[in-house]
Amino acid sequence: MQLAIHNLSKAYRAGTLALDHVSLTLKPGILGLLGPNGAGKSSLMRILATLTRPTEGQVSWNGVDIVAKPDALRRELGYLPQDFGVYSQLSAREFLHYLAAVKGVSARQAKSRIEELLTALNLEGAANRPLGGYSGGMRQRVGIAQALLNDPKLLIVDEPTVGLDPEERVRFRHLLTELSGERIVILSTHIVSDVEATAGQIAVINRGRLLSHGTPEGLLKAAEGQVWEVLVSDEAFQGLRREHKITASLRRRDGVLARVLSAHQPHPQAHGVAPSLEDAYLALINDHQGAPVSAKAAA
Repeated sequence: MQLAIHNLSKAYRAGTLALDHVSLTLKPGILGLLGPNGAGKSSLMRILATLTRPTEGQVSWNGVDIVAKPDALRRELGYLPQDFGVYSQLSAREFLHYLAAVKGVSARQAKSRIEELLTALNLEGAANRPLGGYSGGMRQRVGIAQALLNDPKLLIVDEPTVGLDPEERVRFRHLLTELSGERIVILSTHIVSDVEATAGQIAVINRGRLLSHGTPEGLLKAAEGQVWEVLVSDEAFQGLRREHKITASLRRRDGVLARVLSAHQPHPQAHGVAPSLEDAYLALINDHQGAPVSAKAAA
């Protein structure tokens, strides 16, 4: 099982490249796709879900070009978009039965699968209530359930934990881990902790460009020697903020404890510390900040 992305670009009418020659090869397991809002993650997800076509490049699923032959992937695809919507008058159970029929899941298979997913996502107690009365977090869980209806071999989830409370987020992470052994899971998010808890591979994208693809350990290693902690006065802290990227700060009685990204010691009293995954991610983004790429300039 393999998803191969080669030299993928997507340009919009405004002339901005949402994706700029992205290449990735994925096998079973969880890929955490990290990037700030507007980085190009959703554009990539929509191409992989066969909802939009690339301007340039190719995506193949087990050797089949999904642009030329999208049905080869659609039969094995589960997708939760960032802007997932529901029919508010239907109950969760009714809505899932409707989508199962749309996806070609037999009525017999759908019945057992839906009950299994309602239980796994803690929705069984509200399964017969109209979706219009659901909270945002509950609707998101219904969205996760519909993405899993056909037991997909490729599961794409775009910002799936938005609206989930901490307990629901942990539950979802466990579910993803359980699902990942026999399928490719792409978890697109800007929340580093979601990726840290689940992903064996991480890809970082910004301004349409793939900045890094590898293991969490590799991303951490790349940030070694760039993270510092220092206790400073309020005035000195403002100076640090102007000159360096601050990844965390804690106000104390004796000043502000700052966590600073810098290639060199940012303050005489600063001492180096081991990077967290969030530090490493922010360091990579910080190192590659620049002007957006236009389609015209890239041509």
